[in-house]
Amino acid sequence: MWLTLLYSCSGGAALLYALYRWVIPTAVQYHGGLALIWHDVIVERMLDTLTQSTRPQRLLSAVQKNATRGDPCSVVKAIDQFCRQKEWAMNVGDEKGCILDSVVSEVNPATVLELGTYCGYSTVRIASLLPPHAKLITLEFNPEFAAIARQVIAWAGLEEKECGLLRKGSILLADNVICPGTPDYLEYVRSSPKYKSQYFKSHLEYTKVEDGLEKSVFLG
Repeated sequence: MWLTLLYSCSGGAALLYALYRWVIPTAVQYHGGLALIWHDVIVERMLDTLTQSTRPQRLLSAVQKNATRGDPCSVVKAIDQFCRQKEWAMNVGDEKGCILDSVVSEVNPATVLELGTYCGYSTVRIASLLPPHAKLITLEFNPEFAAIARQVIAWAGLEEKECGLLRKGSILLADNVICPGTPDYLEYVRSSPKYKSQYFKSHLEYTKVEDGLEKSVFLG
Protein backbone atom coordinates (compact mmCIF):
# COMPACT_ATOMS: atom_id res chain seq x y z
CA MET A 1 0.00 0.00 0.00
CA TRP A 2 2.73 2.45 0.99
CA LEU A 3 4.79 1.52 -2.06
CA THR A 4 1.78 2.09 -4.30
CA LEU A 5 1.18 5.50 -2.70
CA LEU A 6 4.87 6.37 -3.05
CA TYR A 7 4.89 5.40 -6.72
CA SER A 8 1.71 7.42 -7.30
CA CYS A 9 3.20 10.49 -5.64
CA SER A 10 6.46 10.10 -7.57
CA GLY A 11 4.59 9.72 -10.83
CA GLY A 12 2.45 12.75 -10.09
CA ALA A 13 5.47 14.86 -9.22
CA ALA A 14 7.25 13.77 -12.40
CA LEU A 15 4.19 14.68 -14.47
CA LEU A 16 3.93 18.12 -12.88
CA TYR A 17 7.62 18.75 -13.45
CA ALA A 18 7.33 17.69 -17.10
CA LEU A 19 4.35 20.03 -17.55
CA TYR A 20 6.24 22.91 -15.92
CA ARG A 21 9.60 22.43 -17.65
CA TRP A 22 8.67 21.26 -21.15
CA VAL A 23 5.01 20.73 -22.05
CA ILE A 24 3.48 24.11 -21.17
CA PRO A 25 6.53 26.21 -22.28
CA THR A 26 6.46 24.41 -25.64
CA ALA A 27 2.70 24.86 -25.97
CA VAL A 28 2.84 28.63 -25.44
CA GLN A 29 5.84 29.22 -27.72
CA TYR A 30 3.69 30.48 -30.59
CA HIS A 31 1.06 32.47 -28.66
CA GLY A 32 2.13 35.85 -27.31
CA GLY A 33 -0.67 36.33 -24.78
CA LEU A 34 -0.37 32.83 -23.32
CA ALA A 35 3.43 33.07 -23.24
CA LEU A 36 3.31 36.31 -21.26
CA ILE A 37 0.67 34.98 -18.84
CA TRP A 38 2.61 31.76 -18.24
CA HIS A 39 6.11 33.20 -17.93
CA ASP A 40 5.47 36.70 -16.62
CA VAL A 41 2.59 36.00 -14.23
CA ILE A 42 2.19 32.36 -13.21
CA VAL A 43 5.81 31.15 -13.17
CA GLU A 44 7.26 34.39 -11.83
CA ARG A 45 4.81 34.57 -8.91
CA MET A 46 5.28 30.90 -8.10
CA LEU A 47 9.08 31.18 -8.04
CA ASP A 48 8.95 34.45 -6.09
CA THR A 49 6.93 32.65 -3.41
CA LEU A 50 9.04 29.48 -3.38
CA THR A 51 12.42 31.23 -3.36
CA GLN A 52 11.47 34.39 -1.43
CA SER A 53 13.31 36.38 -4.07
CA THR A 54 12.40 38.30 -7.22
CA ARG A 55 13.17 37.41 -10.83
CA PRO A 56 15.65 40.31 -11.19
CA GLN A 57 17.45 39.10 -8.05
CA ARG A 58 17.64 35.56 -9.44
CA LEU A 59 18.94 36.90 -12.75
CA LEU A 60 21.62 38.90 -10.95
CA SER A 61 22.67 35.80 -9.00
CA ALA A 62 23.03 33.89 -12.28
CA VAL A 63 25.26 36.66 -13.65
CA GLN A 64 27.43 36.72 -10.54
CA LYS A 65 27.71 32.93 -10.55
CA ASN A 66 28.31 32.30 -14.25
CA ALA A 67 29.72 35.48 -15.84
CA THR A 68 33.29 36.75 -15.68
CA ARG A 69 33.56 40.14 -13.98
CA GLY A 70 34.53 42.82 -16.50
CA ASP A 71 33.51 40.72 -19.54
CA PRO A 72 30.29 42.07 -21.15
CA CYS A 73 29.99 39.12 -23.54
CA SER A 74 29.99 36.63 -20.68
CA VAL A 75 27.33 38.69 -18.87
CA VAL A 76 25.09 38.64 -21.95
CA LYS A 77 25.70 34.89 -22.35
CA ALA A 78 24.90 34.20 -18.70
CA ILE A 79 21.60 36.08 -18.95
CA ASP A 80 20.65 34.33 -22.20
CA GLN A 81 21.38 30.94 -20.64
CA PHE A 82 19.37 31.84 -17.54
CA CYS A 83 16.41 32.94 -19.68
CA ARG A 84 16.46 29.93 -21.99
CA GLN A 85 17.28 27.20 -19.48
CA LYS A 86 16.00 28.48 -16.14
CA GLU A 87 13.52 31.33 -16.27
CA TRP A 88 12.14 33.55 -19.03
CA ALA A 89 12.63 37.31 -18.67
CA MET A 90 11.61 40.35 -20.71
CA ASN A 91 15.03 41.21 -22.11
CA VAL A 92 15.56 42.17 -25.72
CA GLY A 93 16.94 38.62 -26.02
CA ASP A 94 19.60 36.97 -28.13
CA GLU A 95 17.75 37.02 -31.46
CA LYS A 96 16.71 40.68 -31.40
CA GLY A 97 19.96 41.43 -29.58
CA CYS A 98 21.83 40.70 -32.82
CA ILE A 99 19.67 43.28 -34.62
CA LEU A 100 20.37 45.76 -31.83
CA ASP A 101 24.11 45.08 -32.11
CA SER A 102 24.08 45.65 -35.87
CA VAL A 103 22.24 48.98 -35.57
CA VAL A 104 24.56 50.25 -32.83
CA SER A 105 27.61 49.21 -34.85
CA GLU A 106 26.19 50.81 -38.00
CA VAL A 107 25.40 54.15 -36.36
CA ASN A 108 28.41 54.23 -34.00
CA PRO A 109 26.70 56.85 -31.80
CA ALA A 110 28.37 59.29 -29.44
CA THR A 111 25.29 59.39 -27.18
CA VAL A 112 22.55 56.82 -26.62
CA LEU A 113 19.27 57.31 -24.74
CA GLU A 114 17.61 54.11 -23.52
CA LEU A 115 14.08 54.25 -22.07
CA GLY A 116 13.67 51.29 -19.74
CA THR A 117 16.52 48.90 -18.99
CA TYR A 118 14.83 46.25 -16.80
CA CYS A 119 17.88 44.31 -15.53
CA GLY A 120 20.50 45.92 -17.75
CA TYR A 121 20.75 43.32 -20.53
CA SER A 122 20.27 45.69 -23.48
CA THR A 123 22.35 48.34 -21.71
CA VAL A 124 25.30 45.94 -21.54
CA ARG A 125 24.91 45.01 -25.21
CA ILE A 126 24.78 48.66 -26.29
CA ALA A 127 27.53 49.96 -23.99
CA SER A 128 29.95 47.20 -25.00
CA LEU A 129 29.78 48.41 -28.62
CA LEU A 130 30.12 52.14 -28.03
CA PRO A 131 33.31 54.04 -28.91
CA PRO A 132 35.59 55.03 -25.99
CA HIS A 133 34.17 58.47 -25.24
CA ALA A 134 30.51 57.75 -25.97
CA LYS A 135 27.84 58.02 -23.28
CA LEU A 136 24.75 55.91 -22.58
CA ILE A 137 21.83 57.49 -20.74
CA THR A 138 19.35 54.87 -19.54
CA LEU A 139 16.14 55.71 -17.69
CA GLU A 140 14.37 53.09 -15.56
CA PHE A 141 11.18 53.95 -13.65
CA ASN A 142 11.19 50.90 -11.35
CA PRO A 143 13.74 51.42 -8.52
CA GLU A 144 14.23 47.66 -7.97
CA PHE A 145 15.01 47.10 -11.64
CA ALA A 146 17.37 50.10 -11.62
CA ALA A 147 19.27 48.75 -8.59
CA ILE A 148 19.71 45.34 -10.22
CA ALA A 149 20.67 46.89 -13.57
CA ARG A 150 23.42 48.96 -11.92
CA GLN A 151 24.93 45.80 -10.47
CA VAL A 152 24.70 43.91 -13.77
CA ILE A 153 26.28 46.83 -15.64
CA ALA A 154 29.03 47.11 -13.02
CA TRP A 155 29.69 43.35 -13.24
CA ALA A 156 30.16 43.79 -16.98
CA GLY A 157 32.68 46.58 -16.28
CA LEU A 158 30.68 49.20 -18.15
CA GLU A 159 29.54 51.56 -15.40
CA GLU A 160 31.68 54.39 -16.78
CA LYS A 161 29.47 54.42 -19.93
CA GLU A 162 26.25 55.16 -18.03
CA CYS A 163 25.41 58.73 -17.02
CA GLY A 164 22.49 60.36 -15.72
CA LEU A 165 17.91 65.13 -27.42
CA LEU A 166 17.01 64.37 -30.53
CA ARG A 167 18.95 65.96 -33.38
CA LYS A 168 18.95 65.29 -37.09
CA GLY A 169 20.18 61.77 -37.77
CA SER A 170 19.37 60.46 -34.27
CA ILE A 171 18.25 56.81 -34.24
CA LEU A 172 15.30 55.48 -32.24
CA LEU A 173 15.20 51.69 -31.77
CA ALA A 174 12.01 50.39 -30.14
CA ASP A 175 11.56 46.84 -28.84
CA ASN A 176 8.38 44.75 -28.35
CA VAL A 177 6.51 46.75 -30.98
CA ILE A 178 4.35 43.73 -31.92
CA CYS A 179 4.15 41.80 -28.65
CA PRO A 180 2.89 43.20 -26.30
CA GLY A 181 2.74 45.90 -29.01
CA THR A 182 3.04 49.69 -29.40
CA PRO A 183 0.45 50.56 -32.08
CA ASP A 184 0.29 54.28 -31.26
CA TYR A 185 4.08 54.63 -31.40
CA LEU A 186 4.29 52.73 -34.70
CA GLU A 187 1.53 54.82 -36.24
CA TYR A 188 3.32 57.99 -35.18
CA VAL A 189 6.84 57.21 -36.41
CA ARG A 190 5.60 55.57 -39.62
CA SER A 191 3.27 58.41 -40.59
CA SER A 192 5.36 61.35 -39.40
CA PRO A 193 7.49 63.10 -42.07
CA LYS A 194 10.07 63.64 -39.33
CA TYR A 195 11.05 59.96 -39.25
CA LYS A 196 12.18 57.30 -41.67
CA SER A 197 11.29 53.94 -40.14
CA GLN A 198 12.26 50.33 -40.83
CA TYR A 199 10.79 47.23 -39.19
CA PHE A 200 13.01 44.26 -38.29
CA LYS A 201 10.89 41.12 -37.94
CA SER A 202 11.94 38.81 -35.14
CA HIS A 203 10.39 36.95 -32.20
CA LEU A 204 9.40 37.70 -28.62
CA GLU A 205 12.49 36.98 -26.56
CA TYR A 206 13.15 33.25 -26.09
CA THR A 207 9.88 32.19 -27.85
CA LYS A 208 8.56 31.70 -31.39
CA VAL A 209 5.92 34.45 -31.09
CA GLU A 210 6.31 37.18 -33.73
CA ASP A 211 7.76 40.43 -32.45
CA GLY A 212 10.21 42.93 -33.81
CA LEU A 213 12.25 46.09 -33.53
CA GLU A 214 11.37 49.41 -35.17
CA LYS A 215 14.32 51.52 -36.26
CA SER A 216 13.43 55.18 -36.84
CA VAL A 217 15.81 57.88 -38.11
CA PHE A 218 14.93 61.41 -37.00
CA LEU A 219 15.05 63.58 -40.12
CA GLY A 220 14.74 66.92 -38.35
